[in-house]
Amino acid sequence: MRYDLAIFDLDGTLADTFPFFMATQNEVARLHGFAAIAPHEVDRMRHLGPREVMRHVGMPRWKLPFVVRSFMRLMREHRDPIPLFDGIGDALAHLEARGVKLAVVTSNSRGNVDRLLGDAHCRRMGHFECGASMFGKKRRLLRVLRAAGVPATKAIYVGDQIPDAEAARAAGIDFGAVAWGYATRASLEAQRPAVVFDTPADLARLAGDAPMKKPAPPERTRAG
Repeated sequence: MRYDLAIFDLDGTLADTFPFFMATQNEVARLHGFAAIAPHEVDRMRHLGPREVMRHVGMPRWKLPFVVRSFMRLMREHRDPIPLFDGIGDALAHLEARGVKLAVVTSNSRGNVDRLLGDAHCRRMGHFECGASMFGKKRRLLRVLRAAGVPATKAIYVGDQIPDAEAARAAGIDFGAVAWGYATRASLEAQRPAVVFDTPADLARLAGDAPMKKPAPPERTRAG
């Protein structure tokens, strides 16, 4: 199926921020009084949704906005570049050239989005909705739909976590799951996505095309 509008999550979907998350989680956990995820727990946590992970580490939901702000601040102050996944830049350029409207809906800040995507890719995005609650993206997705003038039946939200699937479903749009992000492929398949992308080259399918020449699958720089 060809989509007229492809909306993307950022962390774990376009940008490989998981290594940064693992490197800074101990500091954030100490600051906000919850347990950090041990290296040997990482694979198991990737099978769980954020709500289950929060229960595991003892973080009440009311702390989530403060925790997210801490991660965004540390990312803003982070000096080493955080890369996009290999092939993402080519995929975005291809979709733009094929006339697919592009947008971003993310919990991350606009400043971090600009820094991670860079000027060229930011110019490809027609709409940005940044700073969304992890569990409150439905409203942001609907806002992008209205701004883009695209019916829900011709739009898709591409993400890497269970709340992304829930938000897309609540907004009445398709969900596309990426297999290289924070959650496992199996946990996302349980959400019944319209499509699963194994590599960024597969994103060409959003324009109704066959996958582009595939680079190697994104390397997982996971702890544990």
